[in-house]
Amino acid sequence: MTDAGLRATPIDTSKPHSARMYDYFLGGKDNYPVDAEAGEQVISLFPAVREMARTNRRFMHRASRLLAERGVRQFLDIGTGIPTEPNLHQIVQGIVPDARVVYADNDPIVLRHAEALLHSTPEGRTAYVHGDVREPGRILAAARETLDFTEPIALSLVALLHLVVDEDEPGRIVRELLEPLASGSYLTLSHATGDFDPETWQRVVEIYRKGGTPAQVRSRDAFAAFFTGLDLLDPGLTLAAHWHPELGEERGGEDIPLYVGVARKP
Repeated sequence: MTDAGLRATPIDTSKPHSARMYDYFLGGKDNYPVDAEAGEQVISLFPAVREMARTNRRFMHRASRLLAERGVRQFLDIGTGIPTEPNLHQIVQGIVPDARVVYADNDPIVLRHAEALLHSTPEGRTAYVHGDVREPGRILAAARETLDFTEPIALSLVALLHLVVDEDEPGRIVRELLEPLASGSYLTLSHATGDFDPETWQRVVEIYRKGGTPAQVRSRDAFAAFFTGLDLLDPGLTLAAHWHPELGEERGGEDIPLYVGVARKP
């Protein structure tokens, strides 16, 4: 599935893209010189950005694993990014083989790699939607082809909302995505913050904006607002490295400015 009512546009290699910059930070090869140049500008301001990307990735793995262990069998991952193994479906289907996973992203290069996201277990199913989080209704409509909205769904917006500025009403977007989900569904979020070094992060945001990517870091209170009406799992809102660290997991990123949280819809 690749149709969310939006047609994939050609890859624009004249401007950096957040998904390709993230791939660059992770050491991937699916990026272009313009992405590497912008990435190096970020690194010059915040050298720990590579560790931040890895810390975020490890959080996604832990959160997805925990929810699968709780019996969640459906996942909607928006802002998927370029596939990097293990992908979310590999994590959850290793625990719940019949899990269904829908990925969504708006970068044409992710669409080109969607086949890597569709190698489901025989018991489960994966699908890909080419869509923009700013049009949640289109994503939800396409996701209904794969997911049963009468049963709990784990909605994942990992490292995505700091790419949605206030003018696009991220709070409304989150509410619209959650509204049709059944009771017992979950919301998983991670979000960069400027709480600890506002000047540096304002300069990082400007690099993204100059490249044509909207960006906005937020405070802990602003991040907490996305969970209004939901029941946060322990340990609540915290920095990514402190959210359910696992024995034997690569450590690091203790002070990485990335807030995370997982919450249940009553």
